[in-house]
Amino acid sequence: RVLRRAGLWGLVNNAGIASFGDVEFTSVEKYQSVADVNLWGTLRVTKAFLPLIRRARGRIVNMSSMLGRMARPMRSSYCVSKFGLEAFNDCLRQEMYRWGVSVVAIEPSNFIAATGILTPEGIEAEAERMWHGASEVVRADYGEADFQEKLSRMKGFAHSGLRDISPVLDALMEALAARRPCSRYTPMEASWWLRLQAT
Repeated sequence: RVLRRAGLWGLVNNAGIASFGDVEFTSVEKYQSVADVNLWGTLRVTKAFLPLIRRARGRIVNMSSMLGRMARPMRSSYCVSKFGLEAFNDCLRQEMYRWGVSVVAIEPSNFIAATGILTPEGIEAEAERMWHGASEVVRADYGEADFQEKLSRMKGFAHSGLRDISPVLDALMEALAARRPCSRYTPMEASWWLRLQAT
């Protein structure tokens, strides 16, 4: 009852899953399952609470990724979901302007080591499914040696990135508390930030 009367001032959409794999090894079902969480989940929750947010002239903060603006090989299913989220965010920001609602994207770089969103064990299990789910033609054309080399790189990647998540938390808090928040925050190393500017 209080929410109906006063509205809801802040909404943070932070749910997300990671994925990897060449396009030809990634099933359509995998694209769908990643988008279900990273894109459609955010869209559904936002739409459910939007009337309350509008009433309070509040704000919406969506956890995106630098991979929502910068495509990388082996990450297409994740990139597709995050590029979609960025488009949703930008459209919603323009629509909500007249209502005084701020819509903010947080675009972190690689915090895998801090979050454990990808683990060597999970990567191994997913790679097994991808290899056996691929057609004989795809397996023959790419070859197992190439597949295993990429798998090894991904397992190493699971231990990479920043280990201190405080830059993301600081960005999140500013997005929620600032009188005039930025439309996007990019908690990341300077090298990634420079690459992002070139895209």
